[in-house]
Amino acid sequence: LEVQGLERIAFKLSSPGTKNVEDMLDASVETGEPFHIYKITDRKQAGPGVMQYKLHFASREFMRNLRTKVSQAYNGRLDRAVQKIMGAEDYLDSRKKLKYEKTGNSDKVVIPNLRPFDAIQMIANKSVPANSKGVGYYFYQTIKCFHFRSWESMVTNEGKKKRLIAQTFYYMPLKFPNGDPTEDKIVSDMRSVQQYRFINNFHDVAANTALGTYGHKVISHNLYDKSYIESDYNYHKQFQETKHTDFDNSIRDNNKHPIAGGPVDYDNEKNISDYAESRVSLQSTTQFLHNNERGAGYGLDVELDSSLKGQQISQHNQVLHGTALKLVVKGQS
Repeated sequence: LEVQGLERIAFKLSSPGTKNVEDMLDASVETGEPFHIYKITDRKQAGPGVMQYKLHFASREFMRNLRTKVSQAYNGRLDRAVQKIMGAEDYLDSRKKLKYEKTGNSDKVVIPNLRPFDAIQMIANKSVPANSKGVGYYFYQTIKCFHFRSWESMVTNEGKKKRLIAQTFYYMPLKFPNGDPTEDKIVSDMRSVQQYRFINNFHDVAANTALGTYGHKVISHNLYDKSYIESDYNYHKQFQETKHTDFDNSIRDNNKHPIAGGPVDYDNEKNISDYAESRVSLQSTTQFLHNNERGAGYGLDVELDSSLKGQQISQHNQVLHGTALKLVVKGQS
């Protein structure tokens, strides 16, 4: 069998007893999107007349992202620019569903000859949600669809109510039943955890201090009128402005933070967030860049660029350097 690396691989994948079409991975030619083979590794002679190897394959969008570049300007709501890049025949030309959260800011964005995924990431960095106070979006793909959304939309519905739990998993000896004793054993086994490990379960205060998670001074220099604005981000004062995974329908303990708020030195009362110069960033901005009075950073008031930048970096650090857990479960599509 001669495989060149330009073939497609088609299949359907589902768990036993699955009836919902949305819970099946359809990579068939007739009704789905086949994957594209791009690499072959670990080829060896397993026995007489038997050749063993691994096929590496990815989505159609992954391959088109490598072959195309976006060099175009988009004007208006930022989520609509992402929709256009996803669907354009000259770019990703995706036929898959895109679930997106409406952005609260509009701007003219010039994409300078970037790959489609990089262009979307560029837009994600300056997107502000319409129904919450977070800054920055995340772009990712699951087996079901693409997502373009803010962090708060992952834990809340419209930035208000706590999002329902998608799936509960149990880690316990196999001889004990999981959850509801009347539940079918196959369904119950699908929710059992075979093994798990923490990818990151420590909190590095020194690293987060240097990264600006707690205190961050952002100096925003306006190229138009040669003025500058200094904005200090304070983690403990601004933590309540956005939703987190541990809140319960807008009600939370105001004293509950992932890090203590007491003094960090024996001879003063300052907490770790009061040291804004832990990280100092300089960014250039201007209004009238595209014949409008909005700032170049987020397409909003130019005076907000510095405060939004500090909030975005802190939120990103909290997500990136927070607790991460990897579960191994039985195949559940």
